[in-house]
Amino acid sequence: MTVREDVRGAASTGHPWFGTHQLRPAAPAETIREMLRHELRDTGWPYQRLLPAAPIAVPRASYAQLFRVAAALVGLLRRTALETAPTTEGRLAAYRMPQSEHQLFVRDAFVEERYPDSVVRPDVVIGPQGPQFLEFNVSGALGGVVETHCRLEVWRRLHADAEGRTPFTSPDPFAVRAEMYRSLSAELAAAPRIAIVGSARVYGVQSRYFQLEADYLNNHGLTARFFEPEELPQAWDCPPHLRYPVGLRNFTIPDWLDAGLDTSYVQDALDNGCLLVGTQTSTFMHSKLTMGLLSEGRPWMSAAERRLVDQYVPWTRILSDRGTTRAGREVELLPFVLANRDLLVLKAGLGESGKQVVIGGEVDQATWESAVTEAAADGTSVVQDFVAPRTCRVALVADGADEPHDAEVAPVIGPLLFGGRPAGLFCRYYGDGSAGIVSARGRESSSDNCMVAV
Repeated sequence: MTVREDVRGAASTGHPWFGTHQLRPAAPAETIREMLRHELRDTGWPYQRLLPAAPIAVPRASYAQLFRVAAALVGLLRRTALETAPTTEGRLAAYRMPQSEHQLFVRDAFVEERYPDSVVRPDVVIGPQGPQFLEFNVSGALGGVVETHCRLEVWRRLHADAEGRTPFTSPDPFAVRAEMYRSLSAELAAAPRIAIVGSARVYGVQSRYFQLEADYLNNHGLTARFFEPEELPQAWDCPPHLRYPVGLRNFTIPDWLDAGLDTSYVQDALDNGCLLVGTQTSTFMHSKLTMGLLSEGRPWMSAAERRLVDQYVPWTRILSDRGTTRAGREVELLPFVLANRDLLVLKAGLGESGKQVVIGGEVDQATWESAVTEAAADGTSVVQDFVAPRTCRVALVADGADEPHDAEVAPVIGPLLFGGRPAGLFCRYYGDGSAGIVSARGRESSSDNCMVAV
């Protein structure tokens, strides 16, 4: 039987947002290990010496808050990105996008601009004042979707009672994405035949990672297929009733270029009526420059929107030698950044998995000055307030251990939104309690889980 334990007062650095209840492990340690590893087998997910022993429980109000705020901020982010220029060509110039990103746009500009934010996962930490949205990952290739689905499969089996009821709630990412595909198909008056486009030749990914979702869709009333790039002509160069008019762009251009994969197959599919979401315009929303613009404020923002951004987005500025505002006063940005290393983080506009990020408090002054000077000259980076994350208590199971143990961790939380709908809370953390740049492939203590509402 699942035990919901009151951990009130157990954490010295926690935050009320996490609530006071913890779900206890519902099976022996070895059973939990085997079930978690079985679900994520052959996907490319890294081996973890520390695994979660139960889902992380947060209050329903906290759970709902993240999605309510995330949806509102995504809407503001989309408008901010689109208003930088009236055309795609203008935006590419305004963002100084690398040449590799000047491709894979849909010919119909309205359709291109309609669906960039179909798949979104912000990165959130709980700071002293509550949730803080550090960045927005806007891409069909988000990490955390398959992982959250697989974790939930295990937790539901372990924690359900005889009638199948669980002491927590959480949407399943695959179920919500299935509804997104149905809605897209209906909007386009197209058959609900779904192309999952990716490649098992990308580092860290195996074919089952994509096939899991295709199998789920095929078992839930849709027709779906996983396509490697060379197979994409079969999605459109065929009789009309066999075409795949809607799909997921489950890859990034840099990953495919690193793997030596040809993106022209995708362009051909787009040009021949296969809509893959999120569209390439997502790159503008994904850029941290957009967060800088939003944080600085846009002329069209209402007072309520301004307050929302101020409350949930850390102070963020596009780095250059110019004046700006901070805490209601005028400052010269570059001298301020150089003199306040301990307060700030430097981030490249485009970057993933914590790459191209410098945390000022973790480097010496000379290293900081060099990184800041180089970034200011380029004009495609931002500086952001460093947010000291609060911790929560979790149950973990280590390799070889007979019993789970409790630990205080500082999670980076990823609310999944598909077509604007809440689709689950992915989170990652270091099991040894350390913070900073948290990557599932980062350290020996790297781990991940899903958060659920209680």
